[in-house]
Formats: sequence, C-alpha cells, structure tokens
Amino acid sequence: MLINSIQFILFIIILLLIYKIMPKKYKWTVLLIASYIFYFLNSSKLIAFILVSTISIYFVAIKMQKIDEKAKIQAKNIEDKEEKKKLKNKAKKKKKIVLAVGIIFNLAILVFLKYSGFIAGSLNTILHINLPIFKFILPLGISYYTLQAISYIVDVYRGKVEADKNIARVALFVAYFPQLVQGPIGRYDELANQLYNPHEITFKNLTYGSELMLWGYFKKMVIADRVAMYVNGVFADYANYSGPIIIMAIIGYTLQIYAEFSGGIDIVRGASQMFGIELVENFKRPFYSKSVDEFWRRWNITLGTWLKDYVFYPVSLSKVTLKLTNFSRKIFKTSYFAKIVPISLPLLCVWLGNGFWHGSGLKYIVYGLYYYAIMMLGKIFEPVGKKIISLLKINVEAWSYKLWQMLRTCGFVCIGMLIFRAENLNAAIQMFKSIFNVHNLERIFNGEAFLIGGMTIADIVVLIIATVIFIGISIAKEHGKNIRESFAKQNLAFRWVILYGLIFAIIVFGAYGQGYNPQSFIYGQF
Repeated sequence: MLINSIQFILFIIILLLIYKIMPKKYKWTVLLIASYIFYFLNSSKLIAFILVSTISIYFVAIKMQKIDEKAKIQAKNIEDKEEKKKLKNKAKKKKKIVLAVGIIFNLAILVFLKYSGFIAGSLNTILHINLPIFKFILPLGISYYTLQAISYIVDVYRGKVEADKNIARVALFVAYFPQLVQGPIGRYDELANQLYNPHEITFKNLTYGSELMLWGYFKKMVIADRVAMYVNGVFADYANYSGPIIIMAIIGYTLQIYAEFSGGIDIVRGASQMFGIELVENFKRPFYSKSVDEFWRRWNITLGTWLKDYVFYPVSLSKVTLKLTNFSRKIFKTSYFAKIVPISLPLLCVWLGNGFWHGSGLKYIVYGLYYYAIMMLGKIFEPVGKKIISLLKINVEAWSYKLWQMLRTCGFVCIGMLIFRAENLNAAIQMFKSIFNVHNLERIFNGEAFLIGGMTIADIVVLIIATVIFIGISIAKEHGKNIRESFAKQNLAFRWVILYGLIFAIIVFGAYGQGYNPQSFIYGQF
C-alpha cells in the first residue's frame, strides 16, 4: 500500500471515522491496531522483525530503569559520599552493558538483513573465499524504526525519558504508520504524548492536513515522477550520452529526489496532522544553503540530528577522541588546526554512518566519504577563504556573493547525487568524466536531448510550470511567508479554485506507471 495510492487515502478516511467515534481512552489503541494492519499489508510475515525490535527495547529500557531505581534505594542507606559515587558508577556500568546489548541486537538485525550480502561479497573478493551471498526482502521502514528504537533506549539510559511500562505504547511509538515509509525519524520525548493523548478530529486539522497531503502528491506525482522518466532514460544508457545531457540528468535527479522525498514527508505529515499529531519537519528548503554543512542541516533533518546526538557527541566524548584532542593540542598548540583535528574522527563516523544507512555497496561508502571530505576541506581552508575575502574586499552580504555560495553548494550536492543515483561507483565515475566530453551537440539543437525516456513536449511544459510553482512557493517560505496561514485567510471561492486545480493537476498531469499504477518512493526502499 503505497502512500500515493487510492488504497492509502481510503485507509486514512476509514481510520479517521473510527478514531472519531472511539472513546477517548481507546483512541491511541486505534492508531496502534491501524499501524500494525498497515505494516502487515505492506510486509506480511516480516512484521515479526518490528515486533522483535519493539519487545527488545521495551525490556532493555525497563531493565535500565530498574537498575536506577535499585541504586537510588541503596543510596538512601549510605551516608559516605565516596560509597555513593561508587554505587552510582557501578549502576551506570550495568546500564551501559544493558544498553550495549540492546543497540547491538537491533543493529545486528538491520546489518544482517540489509548488509550481509555486501559484507559477504567484500570478504569473498578480499580473502578469495566463497561465502554464500543472500539477498533478503527488507521489512518496511527497517532503517527508520531501528534508529527510532535505538534513540528510545539511549534516551532512557541518559535519563532524558522514563521507560514506558506499557509495551503497547512502546509498540505504537516504534510502528506509528505515517512515519514508517520514509520518516521522519521521531523521538520519544517529542512524539509519545501526542500519540497517547486523545485528539479531536477538527475541521482545521482536516483542512491543513489534506492541503499538505495534496501539495505532497503534487510534488511527487507531477514533478518527481515526470522528471524520473528523463533521468531513468539517461542513467540506463549513460554510455551513449555526454556533456549537457548528463548534466541535465544529474540536475533532473536532484530535482526528482528532492520533490519526491519532501513530497512524501508532506503526505505523511499531512495524514498525521488530520489526527492532531504533528510530525517534525524533515526539510527546510535545502537548496538555499550557502554551504554543504548548512545543506545537511536542512536536508533529511531528522537523520542528521539523530547522527549528531547518537553518533557525533558520543564519539566526541570517547577516550579515543579525547586522546586525539590532547595530541593535537600538543602538536598545534593554540593554532586553528588544534580545533579541527579533534572533530575529524566524530565527523568521519557520522558520514560513514550516513553512507551505510543509505544502502549497502561501495558507492554508498564513497557517497558518505565524499561529503566528509568536502566538510573537512571546508573547515581546513576556512581561514584561507576569509583572508581572500578580506584581501579582495568582497562584500559577503551582497546578494551576488550569496548567490555564488548557493550555486557552489548546489554543484557539490549534484555531484553527490550522481554518486547516489549511479548504478555503481564505476558508472558514477564514467558519467562524471563524460560531462567534459561534449559530442553529438545536434541532439541539443534539434531537441532530441530533451525527449529521452519517453518525454514529450507536453511533459516538458507541465514539468516547467510545476517546477516554477514549486520554486515560487519555496522562495516565499524562505522569506518568512506562512503560505498555509495566508491561504487560509483567502476567500472561500479562491481557496476552492486552487484546491480543485491542485487535484486536477495531480489526476491529469500526474505521471503513473503501467496501468496507471502509482510509482514507488526512492527513500521508501530503506
């Protein structure tokens, strides 16, 4: 059941009716049952994996809480401060062991199902052995719910949240159906109370939620699925194209994945909002970023913050990093590099994690390392950049300089998207080289270059108009305009014209697969 299908819309409508009539104290159980029905319809027997993960983190959290409670009771009978400190440290060590078991167990399931084939293949190549290579069908959203599950037990360990003694509530947090397909990755302290507290089905929530869903469908079906025709055509036969055609395909894929991923998030956030539950934003107009660092603070925000909180900070505080910090201070004293070297290891772990999270294969490792290299080089040469700006007396507040920063960032991102989209690393390298090998320019001049993958003139016109609308909305939001509030203040007739126009555009101009089937989501495969 894809979220851009009629079945999903019917599922939401039926669920809203049941949620509306259900007594308040049972409303959250409706969401739980619906989430597991949704999961079973999409993954069938693979539902066992999310159940196992849920049960494991429930008992891990309860065990850590009991260790804390026992230590507090024992501490009441101890007056000596040193003894209390020893007791506290002992309890912390026990909790850390329990936490480690929980994290390793859940990561082991993810690694086995998603990466065992890649690991076995790599070992076969390196060690010249013949390990069997298995390819498993992945449970729906395993990369998302695994990170969400781990965040819960880590937050319990840190004392940020209390362990929930109701396993059904933990199950709803892990399996809440809107965010299973492609995020956003939720946190227990932000989401739990919203899920468990009863909400009224209000006209405002229904209106705002449905509008957000429509906007998501527009981005996915009119923009992303249409430009995908061109992108797929070029990437499938990249050896026969070069120069501007490859560039257009890379830019096209960048537009495709942004419209699709952000559109999908809009759909699930809109569906959730109808029930009065607000999921966090996952995109904040990333292509207005003036650096790659800023881009990743605006793109797939919940993954970035997860990696920061549960990878970057722990590695930064590890003994290895502390030793590296002391070493760099001895070597570089108070120089700029004394600050750069200590963050190199945590940042490396973050970007290796980012690459691995996106998929198994060498290209995903390179994809992560590519951004790591750009960020580290940016930090290393930052003083040089400032000196050049000062020497040339460049006005960094001028719109022309900001435009240059945005275009430069978009260029780096497009290269990253090439690595991500290419069939493999070798294909990415060949396509990058072919950018500078311009031939068959007659394809450009006679228009053939624009009609690849089944694209027609009508498709191009629709795509241009839809993209202009998309960019226009983004510009308005970037300048602080609240589009939804402004739209709500307009006359009813105007609002209905716009909404019917959006529905009409999705139905008529939406790109469908064979037999008018909805296209799957790129990030839905994770």
